[in-house]
Amino acid sequence: MNALHIAVIPARKGSKRLPNKNIKLLCGKPLINWTIDAAIASKVFDLVLVTTDSAEIAALARAAGASVPFCRPAELATDTASTNDVVSHTVAWVEAHLGDVAHVTLLQPTSPLRRASDISRAMALYDARQASAVVSVCPTEHPIQFCNTLAVDLNMAGFIRATDNKRTQELEPTYRLNGAIYTFCREYVGNLSGIYTANTFAYVMKSERSIDIDQPLDFIIAEAILSQHQRKERV
Repeated sequence: MNALHIAVIPARKGSKRLPNKNIKLLCGKPLINWTIDAAIASKVFDLVLVTTDSAEIAALARAAGASVPFCRPAELATDTASTNDVVSHTVAWVEAHLGDVAHVTLLQPTSPLRRASDISRAMALYDARQASAVVSVCPTEHPIQFCNTLAVDLNMAGFIRATDNKRTQELEPTYRLNGAIYTFCREYVGNLSGIYTANTFAYVMKSERSIDIDQPLDFIIAEAILSQHQRKERV
Protein backbone atom coordinates (compact mmCIF):
# COMPACT_ATOMS: atom_id res chain seq x y z
CA MET A 1 0.00 0.00 0.00
CA ASN A 2 1.32 3.43 -0.93
CA ALA A 3 1.92 5.94 1.85
CA LEU A 4 -0.92 8.39 2.27
CA HIS A 5 -1.31 12.07 1.46
CA ILE A 6 -3.69 13.43 4.06
CA ALA A 7 -5.44 16.76 4.48
CA VAL A 8 -5.71 17.87 8.10
CA ILE A 9 -8.40 20.43 8.93
CA PRO A 10 -8.14 21.59 12.57
CA ALA A 11 -11.41 22.92 13.99
CA ARG A 12 -11.82 23.21 17.74
CA LYS A 13 -15.02 24.55 19.25
CA GLY A 14 -13.46 27.35 21.30
CA SER A 15 -12.95 30.80 19.79
CA LYS A 16 -12.84 33.97 21.87
CA ARG A 17 -12.76 36.71 19.21
CA LEU A 18 -15.43 35.13 17.00
CA PRO A 19 -17.45 32.56 19.00
CA ASN A 20 -18.32 29.32 17.18
CA LYS A 21 -16.63 30.65 14.03
CA ASN A 22 -16.01 27.21 12.51
CA ILE A 23 -19.75 26.53 12.25
CA LYS A 24 -20.90 30.11 11.68
CA LEU A 25 -22.86 30.36 8.43
CA LEU A 26 -20.93 32.06 5.66
CA CYS A 27 -23.15 32.73 2.65
CA GLY A 28 -25.49 30.04 3.91
CA LYS A 29 -22.86 27.37 4.54
CA PRO A 30 -20.92 26.56 7.74
CA LEU A 31 -17.46 28.10 7.59
CA ILE A 32 -15.68 24.74 7.85
CA ASN A 33 -17.62 23.37 4.86
CA TRP A 34 -15.89 25.77 2.47
CA THR A 35 -12.55 24.15 3.29
CA ILE A 36 -13.88 20.59 3.27
CA ASP A 37 -15.52 21.14 -0.12
CA ALA A 38 -12.31 22.60 -1.59
CA ALA A 39 -10.19 19.78 -0.20
CA ILE A 40 -12.45 17.07 -1.63
CA ALA A 41 -12.86 18.83 -4.98
CA SER A 42 -9.07 19.17 -5.38
CA LYS A 43 -8.84 15.36 -5.72
CA VAL A 44 -5.28 15.26 -4.41
CA PHE A 45 -5.86 13.58 -1.03
CA ASP A 46 -6.24 9.99 0.09
CA LEU A 47 -7.97 11.22 3.23
CA VAL A 48 -9.60 14.53 4.23
CA LEU A 49 -9.61 14.49 8.01
CA VAL A 50 -11.10 16.97 10.48
CA THR A 51 -9.66 17.03 13.98
CA THR A 52 -12.08 18.56 16.49
CA ASP A 53 -13.25 18.39 20.09
CA SER A 54 -16.83 19.32 19.10
CA ALA A 55 -19.59 16.80 18.41
CA GLU A 56 -21.44 19.46 16.40
CA ILE A 57 -18.45 20.25 14.21
CA ALA A 58 -17.81 16.52 13.77
CA ALA A 59 -21.38 15.91 12.59
CA LEU A 60 -21.22 18.80 10.11
CA ALA A 61 -17.84 17.64 8.82
CA ARG A 62 -19.01 14.07 8.27
CA ALA A 63 -22.13 15.29 6.48
CA ALA A 64 -19.87 17.35 4.19
CA GLY A 65 -17.82 14.26 3.31
CA ALA A 66 -14.82 14.55 5.62
CA SER A 67 -13.52 11.85 7.92
CA VAL A 68 -13.71 12.49 11.69
CA PRO A 69 -12.41 9.24 13.21
CA PHE A 70 -11.64 10.50 16.71
CA CYS A 71 -12.42 13.26 19.19
CA ARG A 72 -9.46 15.53 19.75
CA PRO A 73 -8.09 15.24 23.32
CA ALA A 74 -8.96 18.15 25.61
CA GLU A 75 -5.30 19.10 26.09
CA LEU A 76 -5.04 19.70 22.34
CA ALA A 77 -8.14 21.91 22.21
CA THR A 78 -6.99 24.78 24.43
CA ASP A 79 -5.93 28.30 23.48
CA THR A 80 -2.31 27.30 24.08
CA ALA A 81 -2.32 24.04 22.10
CA SER A 82 -0.03 24.29 19.08
CA THR A 83 -0.83 23.37 15.50
CA ASN A 84 2.38 21.36 15.57
CA ASP A 85 1.00 19.13 18.35
CA VAL A 86 -2.42 18.80 16.70
CA VAL A 87 -0.86 17.66 13.41
CA SER A 88 1.46 15.25 15.23
CA HIS A 89 -1.48 13.70 17.09
CA THR A 90 -3.48 13.33 13.87
CA VAL A 91 -0.63 11.72 11.94
CA ALA A 92 0.08 9.35 14.84
CA TRP A 93 -3.57 8.22 14.80
CA VAL A 94 -3.59 7.69 11.03
CA GLU A 95 -0.37 5.69 11.10
CA ALA A 96 -1.63 3.56 13.97
CA HIS A 97 -4.92 2.73 12.22
CA LEU A 98 -4.70 3.32 8.45
CA GLY A 99 -1.13 3.24 7.20
CA ASP A 100 2.01 5.30 6.71
CA VAL A 101 1.76 9.00 5.90
CA ALA A 102 3.97 10.45 3.16
CA HIS A 103 2.64 14.01 2.90
CA VAL A 104 0.42 16.27 4.98
CA THR A 105 -1.53 19.33 3.86
CA LEU A 106 -2.75 21.57 6.65
CA LEU A 107 -5.91 23.46 5.63
CA GLN A 108 -7.21 25.90 8.19
CA PRO A 109 -11.00 26.39 8.05
CA THR A 110 -10.49 30.13 8.56
CA SER A 111 -9.43 30.44 4.89
CA PRO A 112 -12.78 29.90 3.13
CA LEU A 113 -11.84 31.72 -0.09
CA ARG A 114 -9.10 29.22 -0.89
CA ARG A 115 -10.21 27.21 -3.95
CA ALA A 116 -9.78 23.58 -4.94
CA SER A 117 -7.60 24.83 -7.79
CA ASP A 118 -5.29 26.55 -5.28
CA ILE A 119 -4.80 23.25 -3.47
CA SER A 120 -4.17 21.25 -6.63
CA ARG A 121 -1.76 23.87 -8.01
CA ALA A 122 0.13 24.00 -4.74
CA MET A 123 0.47 20.21 -4.90
CA ALA A 124 1.61 20.41 -8.53
CA LEU A 125 4.31 22.87 -7.44
CA TYR A 126 5.29 20.51 -4.61
CA ASP A 127 5.71 17.66 -7.07
CA ALA A 128 7.41 19.69 -9.81
CA ARG A 129 10.04 21.11 -7.45
CA GLN A 130 10.41 17.85 -5.51
CA ALA A 131 9.89 20.12 -2.54
CA SER A 132 10.02 19.38 1.15
CA ALA A 133 7.15 21.82 1.60
CA VAL A 134 4.96 24.37 -0.14
CA VAL A 135 3.41 27.26 1.78
CA SER A 136 0.82 29.70 0.44
CA VAL A 137 1.52 33.43 0.48
CA CYS A 138 -0.04 36.56 -0.95
CA PRO A 139 1.23 40.07 -1.72
CA THR A 140 1.36 42.36 1.30
CA GLU A 141 -1.52 44.84 1.39
CA HIS A 142 0.84 47.70 2.29
CA PRO A 143 4.61 47.97 1.68
CA ILE A 144 6.52 46.60 4.67
CA GLN A 145 9.12 49.28 3.93
CA PHE A 146 6.58 51.75 5.33
CA CYS A 147 6.22 49.79 8.60
CA ASN A 148 8.29 50.00 11.77
CA THR A 149 8.07 49.94 15.53
CA LEU A 150 7.49 53.16 17.50
CA ALA A 151 9.41 54.65 20.40
CA VAL A 152 7.61 55.05 23.73
CA ASP A 153 7.21 58.79 23.10
CA LEU A 154 5.96 58.10 19.53
CA ASN A 155 8.78 59.99 17.78
CA MET A 156 9.37 58.84 14.21
CA ALA A 157 13.12 59.27 13.90
CA GLY A 158 14.34 56.76 11.33
CA PHE A 159 10.83 55.31 10.87
CA ILE A 160 11.43 54.97 7.11
CA ARG A 161 14.91 54.39 5.72
CA ALA A 162 16.01 56.95 3.16
CA THR A 163 16.51 54.19 0.60
CA ASP A 164 12.85 53.14 1.02
CA ASN A 165 11.34 56.61 0.78
CA LYS A 166 9.99 56.02 -2.72
CA ARG A 167 6.72 55.71 -4.56
CA THR A 168 4.95 52.44 -3.78
CA GLN A 169 5.36 51.14 -7.34
CA GLU A 170 9.13 51.62 -7.09
CA LEU A 171 9.50 49.37 -4.05
CA GLU A 172 10.37 45.68 -4.31
CA PRO A 173 7.22 43.54 -3.92
CA THR A 174 6.87 41.72 -0.61
CA TYR A 175 4.71 38.77 0.43
CA ARG A 176 3.19 37.40 3.62
CA LEU A 177 1.95 34.06 4.82
CA ASN A 178 -1.81 33.85 4.28
CA GLY A 179 -2.50 30.69 6.31
CA ALA A 180 -4.42 28.92 3.55
CA ILE A 181 -2.18 25.99 2.52
CA TYR A 182 0.74 24.21 4.16
CA THR A 183 1.87 21.05 2.33
CA PHE A 184 4.86 19.21 3.76
CA CYS A 185 6.59 15.85 3.82
CA ARG A 186 6.35 13.42 6.73
CA GLU A 187 9.73 14.51 8.10
CA TYR A 188 8.31 17.88 9.18
CA VAL A 189 5.58 16.36 11.35
CA GLY A 190 6.49 17.46 14.87
CA ASN A 191 8.84 20.14 13.53
CA LEU A 192 6.68 22.64 11.67
CA SER A 193 8.79 25.53 12.94
CA GLY A 194 11.64 24.22 10.78
CA ILE A 195 9.64 24.24 7.58
CA TYR A 196 11.14 27.40 6.06
CA THR A 197 14.19 26.15 4.18
CA ALA A 198 15.66 26.41 0.68
CA ASN A 199 13.58 23.41 -0.37
CA THR A 200 10.30 25.01 0.72
CA PHE A 201 8.56 26.97 -2.02
CA ALA A 202 5.87 29.63 -2.03
CA TYR A 203 2.53 29.18 -3.75
CA VAL A 204 1.36 32.73 -4.47
CA MET A 205 -2.37 33.41 -4.08
CA LYS A 206 -4.36 36.51 -4.89
CA SER A 207 -5.09 38.78 -1.93
CA GLU A 208 -8.84 38.46 -2.47
CA ARG A 209 -8.60 34.71 -1.78
CA SER A 210 -6.34 35.15 1.21
CA ILE A 211 -8.76 36.36 3.89
CA ASP A 212 -7.95 34.63 7.19
CA ILE A 213 -10.99 34.87 9.47
CA ASP A 214 -9.87 35.79 12.97
CA GLN A 215 -12.36 38.48 13.98
CA PRO A 216 -15.81 39.76 12.96
CA LEU A 217 -14.49 42.20 10.35
CA ASP A 218 -12.69 39.38 8.52
CA PHE A 219 -15.97 37.45 8.36
CA ILE A 220 -17.81 40.46 6.92
CA ILE A 221 -15.14 40.93 4.23
CA ALA A 222 -15.15 37.23 3.30
CA GLU A 223 -18.93 37.20 3.04
CA ALA A 224 -18.92 40.28 0.82
CA ILE A 225 -16.36 38.73 -1.55
CA LEU A 226 -18.15 35.38 -1.70
CA SER A 227 -21.52 37.05 -2.25
CA GLN A 228 -20.08 38.99 -5.17
CA HIS A 229 -18.68 35.80 -6.70
CA GLN A 230 -22.01 34.02 -6.30
CA ARG A 231 -23.86 36.88 -8.00
CA LYS A 232 -21.44 36.75 -10.95
CA GLU A 233 -21.93 32.98 -11.27
CA ARG A 234 -25.70 33.43 -11.48
CA VAL A 235 -25.49 35.95 -14.30
